[in-house]
Amino acid sequence: MSQVFILAEFSGDAPAKTVAELATAGAKAGSVTAVVLAAPGKGAALAGLITSGPIAEVVVIESDAFVKYSVPAAADAIAQLISARKADAFLVASSAYGKEVAARVAVQVESGLITDAVDVGADLTATQLVFGGSTTVHSRVSHGCAVITVRPNSVTPDLAASSPTITNATFDISASAQLAEVLSSAPFVKGGRPELTEAQIIVSGGRGTNGDFAVVEAFADSLGAAVGASRAATDAGWYPHSHQVGQTGKTVSPQLYVACGISGAIQHRAGMQTSKLIVAVNKDPDAPIFEIADFGVVGDLFAVLPKATEGVQARKS
Repeated sequence: MSQVFILAEFSGDAPAKTVAELATAGAKAGSVTAVVLAAPGKGAALAGLITSGPIAEVVVIESDAFVKYSVPAAADAIAQLISARKADAFLVASSAYGKEVAARVAVQVESGLITDAVDVGADLTATQLVFGGSTTVHSRVSHGCAVITVRPNSVTPDLAASSPTITNATFDISASAQLAEVLSSAPFVKGGRPELTEAQIIVSGGRGTNGDFAVVEAFADSLGAAVGASRAATDAGWYPHSHQVGQTGKTVSPQLYVACGISGAIQHRAGMQTSKLIVAVNKDPDAPIFEIADFGVVGDLFAVLPKATEGVQARKS
């Protein structure tokens, strides 16, 4: 049985779900240990948030270095733990932070790295969707501990209650990890909508909005969804680039993706076509987005979305 480590991050909107997704993927291969990196005195509280998923153990490492030196310190701690425990695999969410940690860990333990996996097999074979989701690739790390980043929402999590053993560990930070110090930081100010990459439902707007995202946002809020945008919309300055979905933006895999006024160019499709259910609203019946949509509405989004919003709100009441 393989020994699989996962990194438990608590910066997203649904940390317990993301941790459970990683644990579910890792449990196919063997016993799962979640690693919690925390500031001094904060580890026990964070470990207590892990109450679901097939996790056998939680290892807590506390240090002020994680705030002071950020990713290099985190990579040091994880790499040392992997080497000491002789772990077979290390899984982390495919966030910007997770990918940077994974890359540094892979270098330190002299292992291969696979990014943006949508599944992990019992033999630690990773499944990736490449070229805009048109090609499926199965690959394995051939040397050392398999370091794999897993795309959020790609694995159905096992949310069964769990009571993992909690242990504590320490690490020695290297001189190279202390070359740059974080002098100050501020948390990202978010609204009331879910984080785009972790949302179960996303409503996106494109060129067809003509810069008016009000109806898109209203429909998203009625569904409790995140709001996305196409590259055309963000390049035009109609919506922040942080909300761009696509090959040069964020890759998402929600349960429901609603594309409003988006033609469906390959650049956009590359970032969302792994969504479980795709609904397209476009007044052009020949728009490429209809080729991958499960359901399509040919019509003006400014006429369709308000009616859809009313319908959702009526069902809620």
